[in-house]
Amino acid sequence: MNIKSRLTLLFTMLVGSIMALFCLSIYFFYDQYREKQFYSFLNERGQTIAQLVEASNSISKADIRQIEKENNTILLDEEITIYDGADSVIFTSGNEKFELSKSLLNEAREGREIRTKYQKKEAIIIRHILQDHRKPWVVMAVANDYSGMNQLKRLREILVIGWLLSLVLVGVAGWQFANDAIKPVADIIDQVNNISAGNLHEKVTVGREKDELAFLAQTFNQMLNRLEIAFVAQKNFVSHASHELRTPLALIMSEAELSLMKERSPNEYQVALKGIWAEAKEMNELVSRLLELARTEENTFKVMFSKIRIDEVLWQAKASVQQKNPGYEVHIHYDKIPDDEEQLKRYGDESLLKTAFMNLMDNACKYSNNKTVNVYLQIQKDLIKILFKDVGTGISKEELPYIFDTFYRSATTISKAGYGIGLSLTKRIINMQGGSIEVESVLGSGTTFILKFPPF
Repeated sequence: MNIKSRLTLLFTMLVGSIMALFCLSIYFFYDQYREKQFYSFLNERGQTIAQLVEASNSISKADIRQIEKENNTILLDEEITIYDGADSVIFTSGNEKFELSKSLLNEAREGREIRTKYQKKEAIIIRHILQDHRKPWVVMAVANDYSGMNQLKRLREILVIGWLLSLVLVGVAGWQFANDAIKPVADIIDQVNNISAGNLHEKVTVGREKDELAFLAQTFNQMLNRLEIAFVAQKNFVSHASHELRTPLALIMSEAELSLMKERSPNEYQVALKGIWAEAKEMNELVSRLLELARTEENTFKVMFSKIRIDEVLWQAKASVQQKNPGYEVHIHYDKIPDDEEQLKRYGDESLLKTAFMNLMDNACKYSNNKTVNVYLQIQKDLIKILFKDVGTGISKEELPYIFDTFYRSATTISKAGYGIGLSLTKRIINMQGGSIEVESVLGSGTTFILKFPPF
């Protein structure tokens, strides 16, 4: 069952149930009202007959019946029986004499109005107080409320037919309601089916502006924007990676081809192999960088996070950088060491974080005139702040927005060896650890990278 049919069915069942409850309530309360009115009328009839009997001892039962017929107030199948103070029947208007028990007679004389059923007829037992203050009489009146029951039956038929007709109308209205509710969804489905990898720039639109489906369309459009950015980034990544790998491969192939063109001396072969080895080393470094970059794309590495000390990772990165490049100088400065070492700890991947620190230290030393970088570790109200400062050529304001793009290299660093991957890799690692990275630079005066790690 589709959503449209389910909505129609649920709407019809809900409204139909409410209407059925309303109809039953009308029927029940009308029946209560009819019964109350009929018993009230029976009470009046009984009291009237009793008053006639009390006031006219010389009038016969036939005369009383004649008077009532002339008054046109006799109910259908009415039968009235009167008991005197000695519990003897002194009057009956019908062919049947009702015999009441002593307990019922006593209850009635005490003033209780007894309502009951007798052979599917309504019956009432009441007392009649005599004017001469003798022991009260007991009157039992029995009759059929044909008029009231016919009205109740007619009301029942009207309510049932009205409910069925209303149910049909509610079903039609529910179908229209479901169509109106589902139409934006159908529109979204049609639009989404027309979107593919080649037209991710297309957007999903909904006629309504501020309902949940409009918010759904906005969310989907945001997802399309992210997918488009990811596709473009993937395309650029493949393009740049292919270009970077093509150069060393071409050099290796040309070097090998030249060496195989004719017989050469052992020394010449050694020179050729050294050139091939150097290019292969460069290509291996590039592939390693690309693998590290790909690794940071996976958020699943968060499950490997553990509590690590940021200062210890800094010292490990310093040792690795200076071991790899003996001419580099890395100076780590502590403004204030906190008494609680927990303030220096964060959850993260130690290996990735060390790679990020090494990239920043290596870049700072590489592009500094004195091959030196100063690292400042600061603790500010549970916020860990790390500054990497160099005294290099700096970065222009126009190039600052692009330095974290993959394979981007500024004009001032194009002459240095590198691939344009380090800063992009570093930013992804820092963001993955829950931190942030900022850069401040003045052309000709050096650059400062600022890392911030918020509390847990």
